[in-house]
Amino acid sequence: MTDASGVAPAANLKINGERLWDSLMQMAQVGPGIAGGNNRQTLTDADAQGRALFQSWCEDAGMVMGLDRMGNMFMRHDGTDPDLDPVYIGSHLDTQPTGGKFDGVLGVLAGLEVVRSIRDLGIRTRRPIVVVNWTNEEGARFAPAMLASGVFAGVHTENYANARVDAEGKHFGDELDRIGWRGSEDVGGRPIHAMFEYHIEQGPILEAEGKDIGVVTHGQGLWWLEITLTGKDAHTGSTPMNMRVNAGLGMARIIEAVHQIAMDHQPGAVGAVGQMNVTPNSRNVIPGRAVFTVDFRSPDLDKLTAMRTRLETEAPAIAAELGLGISIEAVGHFDPVTFDPGLVGTVRAAAERLGYSHMDIISGAGHDACWINRIAPTVMIMCPCVDGLSHNEAEEISPEWAAAGADVLLHAVIEAAEVESESL
Repeated sequence: MTDASGVAPAANLKINGERLWDSLMQMAQVGPGIAGGNNRQTLTDADAQGRALFQSWCEDAGMVMGLDRMGNMFMRHDGTDPDLDPVYIGSHLDTQPTGGKFDGVLGVLAGLEVVRSIRDLGIRTRRPIVVVNWTNEEGARFAPAMLASGVFAGVHTENYANARVDAEGKHFGDELDRIGWRGSEDVGGRPIHAMFEYHIEQGPILEAEGKDIGVVTHGQGLWWLEITLTGKDAHTGSTPMNMRVNAGLGMARIIEAVHQIAMDHQPGAVGAVGQMNVTPNSRNVIPGRAVFTVDFRSPDLDKLTAMRTRLETEAPAIAAELGLGISIEAVGHFDPVTFDPGLVGTVRAAAERLGYSHMDIISGAGHDACWINRIAPTVMIMCPCVDGLSHNEAEEISPEWAAAGADVLLHAVIEAAEVESESL
């Protein structure tokens, strides 16, 4: 796709910002966290409740639901030519265990608001519009992230997804069945003319630069590497220092190595360990086992590959020095993403037409759009978030920021969906 084929909408067309914000606040009441955010992890009862609320709102707006075997929800608003490939707007409703009210949710509910506004304004598009909630984007409960969109895009198989296990030993497939949100539709194969994903930045750049809109041109690539170190449980008080086989010490040294590897690949590279577990996790027992996940990211494929390669050399050397067993398993990966230049131009033009300040930006996080970009023209729009904070219950945006990005989304979507000029 090189450009949108519809008529550019008039600059005075905007979404109902108050209604969008009200929807966000109502959804935030489903699966509340303990500090003002949300804990609506994928395939939990709270996830099921959020899905049902979203479905009811969409059906009230005249949309019809499709549901596939991964639980992906497709809410369709027909165009004047329903046989044309639809324009999709998508993100996710699931959250981190201590997640915010806007990560993912903004993109889904802004998609709903686009359809509501189209109906209110009497706008007709030739192409249908489909608002999608992708299952298990976060990957907090079932790794990897972006799981169901990955199945849709052919990156993962259904069997692989169904076999994913959470920390309690529960399987993705069993939990999807339990909450009653497995559909009968085949996964993948839906025609997509274009897909838009609207998201909070999850970083500090837009706020620091005083920009209303981030036009996302690229996405960082990612490696998640799960490392398991095996040592020997022993008493912390009675085991001599030179006789210890300490998995916790090995983990600490590898975490330091991860940091140094990322620093050595500056600029445009990051690395950290955010998830870690030691066994037996007792205050007076030297850990005999440590399992932790390394997260490397970069928009430069060569840097991303080099960081993984270096870690896979240095980590075994650290383990060997301490007498530890080691295994390294890749549990998540995608290459850096270049979003569709034509759609990027459509988003940029919409921001300019509406008078919103904007800048090009690279997404530092993974998103469902990264997988869908493999099979259809895709683009992302971002709005600022306070202090760049996300994956935290204190995550915050303003109603004005939310509405500005949704206005840009409205304009870009109806142009891509070929708005009929006589309806404006």
